[in-house]
Amino acid sequence: MSKAENGQTVQVHYKGTLSDGTVFDNSRDRGETLEFTLGGGALLPDFENAVVGMETGEVKNFTIAEGYGAPNPEAIVPVPKQAFPEDFEFNVGAVVTGTNGAGQPFQATITEIQDETVTLDHNHPLAGKDLNFEVELVGVS
Repeated sequence: MSKAENGQTVQVHYKGTLSDGTVFDNSRDRGETLEFTLGGGALLPDFENAVVGMETGEVKNFTIAEGYGAPNPEAIVPVPKQAFPEDFEFNVGAVVTGTNGAGQPFQATITEIQDETVTLDHNHPLAGKDLNFEVELVGVS
């Protein structure tokens, strides 16, 4: 069996859940493994570190506390409804995309709808949440 080490490309199956048991991602549901280079920085550092030293076929469970950081209250802002297309349908919980004043793309969630404004939360949807993972190392190359 091969052990996963930094610099190697690994393939894993994983299931991510929140503390209440809600599944936020599952590679088996997509029918494909996640492939990445250990130590490459493509994933959360704590996720990569948990895979280091695993052997092919091994399953590991771990939690990453606030993996996407704490929510930033300044990232929750009111935006005039006029900033949206005329036929836009506003729904609380809907994810919207756009570009900011500097032309950079963003993604936000509608958290409140008022007469003239919509409140957008630009925090990552998993900010402030502990992330539980079940990871199986499928391959190392």
